[in-house]
Amino acid sequence: MIRLNNDYSQGAHPAVLKALTETNGESHSGYGIDDWCEKAAQEIKSHLDCPDAAVHFLVGGTQANFIAIAAALRPYQSAVCADSGHIHAHETGAVEHIGHKITTLPSPDGKLTAAQVAAIAENYWTSPIREHITQPRLVYISFPTEYGSLYSLQELTDLHMVCEKYGMYLYIDGARMGYGLAASRDVTLRDLAGLADMFTIGGTKCGALFGEALVITNPALTPDFRSYIKQNGAMLAKGWLLGVQFCALFENGLYFDICRKAVAQALQIRAAFAAHGIPAYVDSPTNQQFVILSHKQIEALEEKYVFEPDHNVNSTHMCVRFCTSWYTSDEDVHALVEDIEKL
Repeated sequence: MIRLNNDYSQGAHPAVLKALTETNGESHSGYGIDDWCEKAAQEIKSHLDCPDAAVHFLVGGTQANFIAIAAALRPYQSAVCADSGHIHAHETGAVEHIGHKITTLPSPDGKLTAAQVAAIAENYWTSPIREHITQPRLVYISFPTEYGSLYSLQELTDLHMVCEKYGMYLYIDGARMGYGLAASRDVTLRDLAGLADMFTIGGTKCGALFGEALVITNPALTPDFRSYIKQNGAMLAKGWLLGVQFCALFENGLYFDICRKAVAQALQIRAAFAAHGIPAYVDSPTNQQFVILSHKQIEALEEKYVFEPDHNVNSTHMCVRFCTSWYTSDEDVHALVEDIEKL
């Protein structure tokens, strides 16, 4: 079976494994205070115009999301996200578990608009009963979104301006950041550092064995952040294992190269579906492709491929996801393209 259902079903890029093996005999201080984490942080910051940014390394995306939000919000404050946002739809109430309401907004393509955020903020600040409702304080978006769509630089700038106007934090979940940057026409890490208060750079889905880098650019959010990490059970004793991996990914641009390849492969798959008259559910230029297939077409492809059902479109058709990654082979992509032509 050819597995195209996600981008985290294999271990790690060989360069990452090589780096872990070569450093295995070294001894380091624990809890992320070590030379490798410092070196990895500097490698990441070389892509930002923000030398004072704080970079923390955590094991997983859900862990990074709820700790970042916990550190940002007071008990009576809430987060705002799209109704497909990962913190709402795929994290088992982790943010609610730490005591914060999530307000969701409708978004067919997974993106929030500045107008939506402004409306919910204006509703709060003009309410005569503000003390009875939660204060929207943080805007959560994903880059790319859960549906593989991308924010343009202008859209991110508009969101940033609305957040600034209403005193809200902008937090960007970058679990698939590498694929988003590879597909974007105008957004760079430097742009994100200038527009977001916090953002993550995903490793788990982008070549690492595990790990996410959380970048905090707003100095108001940095004090005692490590205390939030430790209190929530997220401070890895062998923290250098995260630093080594991110060094391997960022030192020579490997992170960007392997994600660029995966995006190119996904676009081949998208083109094959389009040429065969199979519609996309949403316009995604990234490594995730959502298409609408009939049950008969699904059954035919399931004989050889593993892909992910998303939701029923109607009684005869379903939206499904095909996902390439750093480990997807050109041979597997070519095989799928040929089988799409036979549907």
